[in-house]
Amino acid sequence: MAKGDTHPFYDLHTHGFVRVATATPRTRTADVAYNAQGILEQAEKAHDQGVDLLLYPELCLSSYAIDDLHLQTALLEAVERHLSDIVEASERLSPVLVIGAPLRRNGRIYNCAIAIAKGRILGVVPKSYLPNYREFYEKRWFSHGRECVGLEITVGGETVPFGTDLVFEASDLSGFTFGIEICEDFWSPNPPGTLAALAGATILLNLSASNITIGKSDERHMLTRASSSRSVCAYAYSASGYGESTTDLAWDGQGMIYELGDLLVESERFDHAPELCVTDIDTRRILAERMRMQTWGDAGDFAGRPEDWYRRATFEHGAPRRDIGLVRPIRRFPFVPNRREKLDEDCYEAFNIQVDALMRRIESTKAKTIVIGISGGLDSTHALLVAAKAMDRLGRPRTDIRGYTMPGFATSDHTKSNAWKLMEAFHITAEEIDIKPAARQMLEDIDHPFSDGEPQYDTTFENVQAGLRTDYLFRLAGHHSGFVLGTGDLSELALGWCTYGVGDQMSHYAVNAGVPKTLIQYLIRWTTTTHQFDDGVDEILLAILDTEISPELVPAGADGAIQSTQSIIGPYELNDFFLHHVIRWGQSPSHVAFLAWHAWKDAQAGLWPIDFPHEARNQYDLSTIAKWLENFVKRFFAFSQFKRSALPNGPKVSAGGALSPRGDWRAPSDAVADVWLADLHGALPPLEG
Repeated sequence: MAKGDTHPFYDLHTHGFVRVATATPRTRTADVAYNAQGILEQAEKAHDQGVDLLLYPELCLSSYAIDDLHLQTALLEAVERHLSDIVEASERLSPVLVIGAPLRRNGRIYNCAIAIAKGRILGVVPKSYLPNYREFYEKRWFSHGRECVGLEITVGGETVPFGTDLVFEASDLSGFTFGIEICEDFWSPNPPGTLAALAGATILLNLSASNITIGKSDERHMLTRASSSRSVCAYAYSASGYGESTTDLAWDGQGMIYELGDLLVESERFDHAPELCVTDIDTRRILAERMRMQTWGDAGDFAGRPEDWYRRATFEHGAPRRDIGLVRPIRRFPFVPNRREKLDEDCYEAFNIQVDALMRRIESTKAKTIVIGISGGLDSTHALLVAAKAMDRLGRPRTDIRGYTMPGFATSDHTKSNAWKLMEAFHITAEEIDIKPAARQMLEDIDHPFSDGEPQYDTTFENVQAGLRTDYLFRLAGHHSGFVLGTGDLSELALGWCTYGVGDQMSHYAVNAGVPKTLIQYLIRWTTTTHQFDDGVDEILLAILDTEISPELVPAGADGAIQSTQSIIGPYELNDFFLHHVIRWGQSPSHVAFLAWHAWKDAQAGLWPIDFPHEARNQYDLSTIAKWLENFVKRFFAFSQFKRSALPNGPKVSAGGALSPRGDWRAPSDAVADVWLADLHGALPPLEG
């Protein structure tokens, strides 16, 4: 698609994104004219990159480390004069500029943040907390702004709102609302930005000087991440860089932007050259999380409902509607751990959540055995891994696990062989029950055409086999004083890809119910790379990972092609992407489609899970994404809830969510998908096919 395409779908603003950047401008100590030019240079670059909101460091117009020069009238007048020049120049620039400068009011000097847009000052926010310890002496020059509410200030002949009770809001771009705090403010126990967030700001900005010392970068990360998480917002931080006085201090120019605790972008520290640090903020994700998280609303009420008394400085943003891409890390596999330095720990945690939960269930039921159907596929393999580790930790023999492979009309020699190899490698009690005779009898009893030799492989034909397998497992569990360990996963539950009741939807304990297919694949691979079991087990696990995902309920066609799950319900990697954004963030299908397109349109770009095989790196065009997203919406919202409403117990594993009717997801079984389908169809551009 050409960059000039004007269809609203391709414009990030349509979907509630705001492009935010931190700037580290060129600076020269106390040279106001030079600093003003540096500010405008970065503003021009941000304009060219489609930035909506641009944050600068603290006191960037005057310089920060100038000590008693802050009290010099000539410098203060130069600040106001060049501030007027910046305001005038902003009329032709798209970003809202938030710069730092010392301003005078009623015989006092305040360390201020000034919000500027389209040729006018929107408002001025003073710093609340002035550090006056160790290397800092701000109270020598500045007055604090903690009690400055409902006030005005005159700057360059213009009277504008002044105070800590300000949030800034675009009248023409929903979700584009920001608040401001300055450096020490977020080191305080009660940062003023928290109130701004509770007043409605989805984005908090921190103009900082913050000289660099060993370990301070980590401290800033900690505070920025915590602020974005605790205040349920995006948080942008910009610290002073090269050009500030190094008489007694040094500066690293650190810029970073977090969203809901996730680091989106970070600048290169100690860069001699000016730098922009750009990313796109998802304000709809932020607002959805606030609606979902009742604690956030309760905190606003307890704080006196700042949304009622904060002043809103509104402006018309007027951003051009066009395709400017999406500058934002998007995880193709949002359920899969992606922190390299924490990879083993995250996988260990995911796996052991299941192991620990199963151990507790074994102890509480006093089960003598665990009964599990082993197909040679991914889900039953992973459930067996969990069961084996649970028995090992309980000090019980693996022979207490009773594995049954139950070949049907379409079971391949390959998967049956894998099932046997797997059971033998784990040294469990292994048996085989051929369900074909019982299935033929049942099909004959219900007068199904297959019993008369007709090749009718319909849902009934499939469910007879799936139901018999589960029926056998339940009877075997009773016979051997045990319980049936469910193997179905979160992805299948989302799509309703399971047989209800007497089928794979039911078990005594659904250990995989909180784990999506993509995570199961990754965890199985992790168990081999970290040698959780012996080499013989690893070899068969790798063979299972390479097997086509299939329910194996319909015989292969004349061409030998087997029944392929993903050709029917869509690629699991896309379905899991859709599922994460729908159940975790409540995103609309149009929003999910936009994210999916940017995540999957180019296999050579973006984020892949660590050590993900190159040959498995797929890409999808928008038509394909839209096709499978429509299928997901129909199955998730209108078809499969009745299966989820009757789920057996099973542990939640991922913060991305689960579908237990007792936990994350509660919904009626008779809903329709019309609203979600209309949202998707109404947003998409004309597509081929």
